[in-house]
Amino acid sequence: MKNHLFHFAWIVCFVLSMLSFQVVGQVHTDSIPPQLNLDSSRVEISALPFGISDVKKLSEEDLQNKKEGTYVTGAPELSSDPLNGFGYGVEGEIYFNGKKSDPFFAYTPYRRKIDITLFNTTKSQREIKIGLDIPYIFNSKWRLRMEGAYEVNPNLVYFGATQKSLNGLTYYPNGDSSQAPVTDASYKNYINSLTGANQHYNQYIKQEAILNISAERSILDSKARVLGGIEVADVNIKTFSGNSLARNDQNSGKILGVGNNLITILQAGFVYDTRDLETDPNKGIFAEATNELSLKALGSAFNFNKTFVQAKFYQPILPSVFKKVIFASRLGMGYTAGGAPFYEFQDQWSSEGSIEGLGGGNTIRGYKQSRFLGRVMNFANFELRCRFFQTTIAKQHFAFSAVPLFDIGGVWDNFKNFATEFQNYRYSEGMGLRIAWNVNTILRFDYAVSQEDAQFFFNLGHAF
Repeated sequence: MKNHLFHFAWIVCFVLSMLSFQVVGQVHTDSIPPQLNLDSSRVEISALPFGISDVKKLSEEDLQNKKEGTYVTGAPELSSDPLNGFGYGVEGEIYFNGKKSDPFFAYTPYRRKIDITLFNTTKSQREIKIGLDIPYIFNSKWRLRMEGAYEVNPNLVYFGATQKSLNGLTYYPNGDSSQAPVTDASYKNYINSLTGANQHYNQYIKQEAILNISAERSILDSKARVLGGIEVADVNIKTFSGNSLARNDQNSGKILGVGNNLITILQAGFVYDTRDLETDPNKGIFAEATNELSLKALGSAFNFNKTFVQAKFYQPILPSVFKKVIFASRLGMGYTAGGAPFYEFQDQWSSEGSIEGLGGGNTIRGYKQSRFLGRVMNFANFELRCRFFQTTIAKQHFAFSAVPLFDIGGVWDNFKNFATEFQNYRYSEGMGLRIAWNVNTILRFDYAVSQEDAQFFFNLGHAF
């Protein structure tokens, strides 16, 4: 049935794309109010203080739809899954776009942005997060990012920190080991089989307070930038009473990290970025290499090093025929060396926010968050973003896209295994909907299925 779903998704996307050729162009010009039809040729724009490549310039359509001044967007954050229960909260953003006469208006998604997240679930996951992003701060080549967050999550899962976590889920019916085991079980059936002392066997509790500050400097006419930063986190990992895989692995010396520890990390990286619009690219490449170093000499509880590389590609499909159909893809790989706590295996630092994998809403969407852990992590994502309708309601611009999606990834214990053990890959596929709200705010709805699970996500922002 999964394959039928995926094939059907691509057919739906193609049909909607054909409709976009007939409908979107008509709706766009008729529905946008006069104050949003801004013609850059009739606005006096002061000169840039330094050169910025034309590949970074927003498209004419995005410039027309981009709002001037300050405005607020927000959406309820609702979710439901077997781990966290029903989730509710709000994600909001405050944008400071400036005036069209600002020389940076056509080259940035915003001049400043503040993100605020408040979230809670019926199973006691709680999160508060505040972020600040200022491209070209003080009209310089520097960009400042800051984020502070506090989270309590008693529903995180752990299936091991090696490539053995790729093994299919297995359990004995009714806990009776005299019966033949059920192998390659669905996630739901496996979790339901855990009773008594084993009820929380694959779960642990995380309480974390974190502060991250980074600065980036543009080079090569803003097509590239170098960055550095620091992250400080107080992390408390606890396990439930009864039988616990994480506690067992800690006691046997297989992992580190259970308990309360301070993590201090120095960050450095290099980014090459030719996307025309960061929040919703029409074209371009984003590639980066980052490194995180944690040392006891810096006050951290552990000595380890993490390296992460990724590349994102955005290619318009037949732009002379379709209004907006974008093939988006991403390739990523991370490696963790040294004595890192197990939860650092899944947290790869990107200049655009950490990537927590494998599994969950940003990597392999058909598997639970952090379902697979290993020192080497490799993944790829593919989406066809097909815009089929756009309109303006109460001076708010909305654009709708159908998105067939495919994710694949795996984990390995070392690079030698990575080069030879191709059977370690797992995949999922599905269908999504994107709603671009005033260009910058992306409402993302995704449904994905895998061999052991099916999941629905609603988030702000593209997965990549």
